Amino acid sequence: QVQLVESGGGLVQAGGSLRLSCAASGRTFSSNTMGWFRQAPGKKREFVAAISWSGGSTYADSVKGRFTISRDNAKNTVYLQMNSLKPEDTAVYYCTADVRSYSYLTVSEREYDYWGQGTLVTVSS
Repeated sequence: QVQLVESGGGLVQAGGSLRLSCAASGRTFSSNTMGWFRQAPGKKREFVAAISWSGGSTYADSVKGRFTISRDNAKNTVYLQMNSLKPEDTAVYYCTADVRSYSYLTVSEREYDYWGQGTLVTVSS
């Protein structure tokens, strides 16, 4: 059974940092594009960042310069380092995998195949 399990969420003050992890099991995603999305209360799920198998990345404008996506293919794990957090970053963060892409940086939710259960990040002002 394929699973993506996020961890690292929590409560942090504005300006602080958190590092989210996403551990995959059941199959390897080392050759696939991985991504992070988030969903704030009362809002639609939105794209945050994506990383190709080789480490190329893209970000939503709202997090560019503050968030960094990375991966360790040997551990089948992807990370999201979040710095300079703002209250508007408060959301459930989801890890996702696009098994049909390896170099394409997928930003559309509909193109992703596997999803984690999410981890809550709360940024207080």
